[in-house]
Amino acid sequence: MRIAPSLPAAALLLGLVVAVSSTSSAQEAPAPAPAAIPADSADVASVDAIITAVYDVISGPAGHKRDWDRFRSLFMEGARLVPTWRNRETGERSHGLMTVENYVSRAGPQLETNGFFEVEIARRTERYGRVVHLFSTYESRRNADDAEPFMRGINSFQLLYEKGRWWVVTIFWQPEYPDLPIPKMYLSSPEHQH
Repeated sequence: MRIAPSLPAAALLLGLVVAVSSTSSAQEAPAPAPAAIPADSADVASVDAIITAVYDVISGPAGHKRDWDRFRSLFMEGARLVPTWRNRETGERSHGLMTVENYVSRAGPQLETNGFFEVEIARRTERYGRVVHLFSTYESRRNADDAEPFMRGINSFQLLYEKGRWWVVTIFWQPEYPDLPIPKMYLSSPEHQH
């Protein structure tokens, strides 16, 4: 994902590449949300389905238009996407705060221009009633058949079951760095998930 072209930094949903200018605020001005878009019931029927749908909709080859209405349909009103990153030159750590529309308008063109494939390689899930928190470990590639990912990290998803379906409330992510490797416990999924 790219937020502004001047300072490169790594992060997504999802595990995307985020760049922010040194003068920009870490918080984005909210973009107006379009009218609610109905979801495909198959995308929101289960925790597995909604996580699969998020990864599916952001992934695709260079030049491939993403289905941003499908993406919008997965999120509840007021949902947030929160990338974290480290400035490669200064080492300074920061974060962003985006609405779904901020993400679509800023990351969308970058993903469609450069090609981006993100896949989940492991998951840890906790659930209490209608609330689910899960750590989804990801790998990101520019092309689906790239031998090695250009980035790995963890997407922290918060989900809510309401009105007969699952909703994404927040995606908060941390990319992996050489001095911050992903712990082994997050590189394999437990046998039983709830």
